[in-house]
Amino acid sequence: MNDAVTVIKNDHAGREVWRYEGRILERGKTWLVLEAFFDRDDRDTDYHTFRRGDRFVERFYGDRWYSIFEMHDVDDDHLTGWYCNFSRPARIEDGTVVADDLALDLYIAPSGASTILDQDEFDALALDEATRAQVGRALGELLQQAAQRQPPFDAIP
Repeated sequence: MNDAVTVIKNDHAGREVWRYEGRILERGKTWLVLEAFFDRDDRDTDYHTFRRGDRFVERFYGDRWYSIFEMHDVDDDHLTGWYCNFSRPARIEDGTVVADDLALDLYIAPSGASTILDQDEFDALALDEATRAQVGRALGELLQQAAQRQPPFDAIP
């Protein structure tokens, strides 16, 4: 198996907005775990600081409405949290992963505290009710997994 993979992030309408490279760590029938490094300039937010070179362990699913990025600090690799993207199920093909981002995100701190991000952007998208319902269920699923310390959130104290 070739372990190189290109990740293509599209907007909700399927237009490419970001592309980067990763390395496959594990692969299942409907999922993929890869390692990638943050390749943009440092970015401070209210909830987290993203730094060039931070290591991400990214989980993409072909049968779930989200992906989970476990983030590690560039300097000493300590866990800095999980960033969860809500998207249509990923299209996992030979050498590529394509995900249509639906704007809503969830950040889970190493302490277990969660922050829902970009709700207003999600609300403004022209999406059908079935898609909105899928995202709502996916949000509930991730919040429950984090609260119960289920993998990959089992590092929460």
